[in-house]
Amino acid sequence: MKAPITSSAATQTEFTRSGLCGLPLKSAGVSGGEGTFPRQARILRRADFRHVYDHGIRFPGPLFAAFCLAQPAPQSDAPPARACARLGLTVPRAVGASVERNRIRRRIREAFRMHRATLDPRWDIVLNPRRASLTAPFPEIERAVIKVIERCNSR
Repeated sequence: MKAPITSSAATQTEFTRSGLCGLPLKSAGVSGGEGTFPRQARILRRADFRHVYDHGIRFPGPLFAAFCLAQPAPQSDAPPARACARLGLTVPRAVGASVERNRIRRRIREAFRMHRATLDPRWDIVLNPRRASLTAPFPEIERAVIKVIERCNSR
């Protein structure tokens, strides 16, 4: 007769389980939920990018141009459309080779992930990085992302 196998998988899923937009369902003393950047928090479809470009507000900056669009609030009896703000990144080839473009994406995505809880969930933001963001230190990128978030929230 074999002894029962005890796995810590059940306890691990308890801590890694997350609700909408990667925010934790319950606080269990582990800060893993806010550290994710789930699919619901991204702009992925071309039509969504186009809609933000065409109808959004443009905020130029030294590191990137930001396009922000507030989604209309749902009717009082309708369920909310979504639970978090979304980010889209379009890094043009003129910025650099694929390695450099991916590095910019990772750094900006990380800065947004760290501060997305402060952004009102109705916003869609598309960031179009400039070449200057390649050599910018991370705290400078983080400040620029915070500035965009503050400008969106003030509207």
